[in-house]
Amino acid sequence: MKAHNLSNKLKSIHPATLIMYGLIAWFVVAFLIYPNLNIYYEIFFKGGSFSLEPIEKLITSKRAMTSLFNSFLLAISLVITVNTVGITLVLFGEYFAIKGAKILRLGYFTTLIYGGVVLVSGYKFVYGESGFMTKVLSSIFPAFDPSWFHGYWAVLFVMTFACTSNHVLFLGNAIRKIDYQTIEAARNMGASTLYILLRVVLPVLKPTLFALTILVFLTGLAATSAPLILGGTEFQTITPMILTFSKSMTSRDLAALLALVLGLATLILLTIMIKLERKGNFMSVSKVKSELVKQKINNKAGNIIAHIMAYFLFLIYIIPVVLIIIFSFTDAQSISTATLTWNSFTLDNYVLVFSNMAAIKPYLISIAYAAAASVTVVLLTLAASRILHKYKNKWATALEYALLIPWMLPSTLIAIGLIVTFNEPRFIIGNSVLVGTVWMLFLGYVIVHIPFTLRMVKASFFTLDNNLEDAARNLGAKSFYTFRRVLLPIILPSTLAVLALNFNNTLADYDLTVFLYHPLYQPLGVVIKNSTDAQALADTRALTLVYSVILMVMSTITLYFVYGRKKL
Repeated sequence: MKAHNLSNKLKSIHPATLIMYGLIAWFVVAFLIYPNLNIYYEIFFKGGSFSLEPIEKLITSKRAMTSLFNSFLLAISLVITVNTVGITLVLFGEYFAIKGAKILRLGYFTTLIYGGVVLVSGYKFVYGESGFMTKVLSSIFPAFDPSWFHGYWAVLFVMTFACTSNHVLFLGNAIRKIDYQTIEAARNMGASTLYILLRVVLPVLKPTLFALTILVFLTGLAATSAPLILGGTEFQTITPMILTFSKSMTSRDLAALLALVLGLATLILLTIMIKLERKGNFMSVSKVKSELVKQKINNKAGNIIAHIMAYFLFLIYIIPVVLIIIFSFTDAQSISTATLTWNSFTLDNYVLVFSNMAAIKPYLISIAYAAAASVTVVLLTLAASRILHKYKNKWATALEYALLIPWMLPSTLIAIGLIVTFNEPRFIIGNSVLVGTVWMLFLGYVIVHIPFTLRMVKASFFTLDNNLEDAARNLGAKSFYTFRRVLLPIILPSTLAVLALNFNNTLADYDLTVFLYHPLYQPLGVVIKNSTDAQALADTRALTLVYSVILMVMSTITLYFVYGRKKL
């Protein structure tokens, strides 16, 4: 009877819909499940028999163990520093009455328009051995060490100010929702400004802070660009070490094991944090909300100190952006020597980028990858969301959990899984080899963006009025026609916003790109990273600054259209 019912259901589904379901199932099994299971086999069952030799190699490898220690040290340090700086930025921008707050917020938001390898290369350009600020400090203090900006403290400094984007966005939004009547009631009872901040304001922000702490820890644990560019030989972390080991066939199992350790640490941390969050009671006691009014700092000395700190932080954020833009309009000699003269300004760098195919090639490659991956992941999640919205059964639930797998794994583990699995013919992909092809990076981009895109697109689907689809069906419209002409136009604006964000985030990606890119087709992220090497040509550095400025402009435009002026 069950088989008969199943047969009838299959007959009632349009063949094109069945093909779509089949392709989604194949993609999930081939690229989300199989590589991540295969990596366990390659580590512990290589040769057909179980072996713990990779673990022994890991434990006895001093470099590997040191990188593990450094990664956890960086992650723990960032939880402290990023939360401290992030909370301070939000308080200066949203809670306290600081003069020029709107200008300050523009500076604090600069990490939203550039990040990753672009941001790190920018900080190295400013504070590195031949950087502009280093030259300024050396001229003021003759005994100043020009090679000061490297190692653990340099990585911590850069990542501290690079990872506050989520704080200014989400914590800022949370603090604006605090009930002002609660603050007024505490003040009327004689509570001081500090007491209100610690006992009234911050406890309400705990849920957001928990989530941000998870993100910061995971970011520090899987950091790639900053340790690789600024860490030097004395501060190597897990991901750069995985990259080094993955380049050799003899140590690839060690790279896979390190990636697995990174993945297990991620899962354990997520589990612990979720349990802690569920146990806590972080609800506001107020039931009637009133708009937050910025608080004046009545203590004169405290007010002066707060203003000095606010503008000092503003300078730290804004200086790299300003100098990148200024030096992008100078000649190669000025860039290599970090000096500015009126005669050094030129438009030649921009002319070269937009007129020379070799110069613009990395940019076109990144645009092609970002566009193809963004469109593909949106189409995939649209189809999956349609299934999740239409069907409420165990198969739909299994599909949703499978599509969220990349959210639980670091991109490093995903990359190593793809490399280890598809470096030889596999039946599941038609006995093809993907390693060494342009498809590897494309697949990597699609995979890592699936969870975020699915959540956003799925949320749009579940805001739809079911009566719309019922009305279309009653009028004789077929399922695909209803989706295309009735449902899709409603969810299209939010879907396009997600597509734009994915495109924006993919353009200058380095952390995943460096593992999977084709040597003949170097994307922007790799080119920008290579320009930070000491042996990089001055002309290459000049082009990199132009790339960075163009990326900033594109990011600003994307954020403007996605979030709008009022939200930023």
